[in-house]
Amino acid sequence: MGSTLKFRGIRLEHWRNFKHIDIPIQDRMFLVGANASGKSNLLDVFRFLGELGQGEGLQRAVAKRRGVKAIRSWSARKNPIIKISVDLADEEQRNNWTYELEFGEKEALPEVIAERVIHNGKYILKRPDLDDESDPIRLSVTHLENYISNLEFRDLANSLANVRYLHLVPQFIREQSRIDKLPSDPFGSDFLEQVASTDANVRNERLNYIGRALTIVGTPIEKIELKRGNRNRPHIRAKFSNWRPNGIWLEEVEGELSDGSLRLMGLLWAMMEETGLMLLEEPELSLHPEIIRKIPQLLVKAQTTNGRQILISTHSPEMLHDEGITLEEILLFIPTDDGTFVSPASSDDQAKLLLESGLPLADVVLPRTAPTTAGQLNFLLA
Repeated sequence: MGSTLKFRGIRLEHWRNFKHIDIPIQDRMFLVGANASGKSNLLDVFRFLGELGQGEGLQRAVAKRRGVKAIRSWSARKNPIIKISVDLADEEQRNNWTYELEFGEKEALPEVIAERVIHNGKYILKRPDLDDESDPIRLSVTHLENYISNLEFRDLANSLANVRYLHLVPQFIREQSRIDKLPSDPFGSDFLEQVASTDANVRNERLNYIGRALTIVGTPIEKIELKRGNRNRPHIRAKFSNWRPNGIWLEEVEGELSDGSLRLMGLLWAMMEETGLMLLEEPELSLHPEIIRKIPQLLVKAQTTNGRQILISTHSPEMLHDEGITLEEILLFIPTDDGTFVSPASSDDQAKLLLESGLPLADVVLPRTAPTTAGQLNFLLA
């Protein structure tokens, strides 16, 4: 098995609402910006590359996003090519990789314009090549998605394939019988199935940890298990201790737990999984502010244990309360008339001065990305 690679930088042209961005990526990053500023769109680039690395294919990955026209930035009138470039490296910086993909469309279908892989300054792949010129239909697929073609850069492909996105919807967990399950669904339709398919010893260890966490935040659970019930569907079984001396076991408690408890379960489970980039979309939803304040430290603990790299989109001042968060770990999303501008907060000199003056990090960062017209909502209430 090859070394674990982490993302170190990303460059985009004409992806969604980004005309052009070039940003470094730290081990932990917080994406901060107004609604519709592009935070989800940036996370989606990593999901897109992950799907290619998993062999899902360029055609399907683009179709899931409603085609090239839906992906392409509105500012791409003169140059309709979408460009993605990512840098990855191991901890020792001995293995440095760059993957570049440019694509457009031909006869309403995605077409590879260019695909390049660079390892320690040397080209491993450079397309289009002679084979592509003799058989243009080859440009309908990337080499990244092909297990034969990506042999020389398998470490890179595997690192992209390990990208995981989580935005758990509690109702998807509760209503397994009414919702079609999707494999590795980031919204939770198969979350309990993922838990059930985990090695029993590992599963029980993780569930014990989650049970203790739920108890700490106020849910009176002594123990939590996973059992298969009707039609072999997995369900949460838990021992509650709030009104009987010896506690009581209840079945299928996913229907009784709050949205916050279920989202916290999903978050904790994801943090205990193996290495790979984890994308978290507003993990603060449905959680009490005091719990949100602890999420950054929980993430640090997970990173210490398994080395995961984590990108988190957030609107929460409580999420940014942790004094261990640096300006280098925050990406600011600033909408403009020519697309969204993205940069580390550390490149904002005024933000540095405000932080050095003693202003809390949240009070420094959030106002810099707040929509300037939000006050006009008052007129709608008049």
